[in-house]
Amino acid sequence: MQLVLWSSALIAVASWRYLVPGAPGGAPPILDNGFTRYGALTVHAGAASTALLVGPFQFLAGLRSRRPGVHRWTGRLYVLACLVGGVSGAVLAGGAQTGLPSTIGFGTLAVVWLFSTWRAYDLARQGRIAEHRRWMIRSFALTFAAVTLRLYLPFAFVAPVGYDNAYRIISFACWIPNLVVAEMLVRRRSPLT
Repeated sequence: MQLVLWSSALIAVASWRYLVPGAPGGAPPILDNGFTRYGALTVHAGAASTALLVGPFQFLAGLRSRRPGVHRWTGRLYVLACLVGGVSGAVLAGGAQTGLPSTIGFGTLAVVWLFSTWRAYDLARQGRIAEHRRWMIRSFALTFAAVTLRLYLPFAFVAPVGYDNAYRIISFACWIPNLVVAEMLVRRRSPLT
């Protein structure tokens, strides 16, 4: 859990640089699409980074049991951040510079992320806590795609298939394995439930 927490915090803080106009290390050219000009990247970076930062804390059993009010309010912040991040991510996917495969990969990620987060929130409101936790595992696995994406990107520069083709593959690889791992956790008896 420590690795997840620290890698999430590192990527979240690094991604907030998109919120500062003219900041060094701005958006890479691959993100320079028409929708970036309209602020979709800024909105996505701010919201998704917030979800990435607060998400791991939702899984801390001590926080849930000793400070349930904090857990509920940070959970609401997480859900709002995921919803805004998912919608803006879907907009960005529509303008992917590497074409339809990347649009489908990142667009599907956005839709599944939105669905799983909303489902988790709805289950919490119904008091179905065990199911809520399972759906939150799925939601955070998709949020964590921000980390796995950045783990894969350096390999795209040396991939024998070229950067653009590697990026197309990464648009799926950054989240599908995460979701598979989450599903394995959900299907076995997890200490989180």
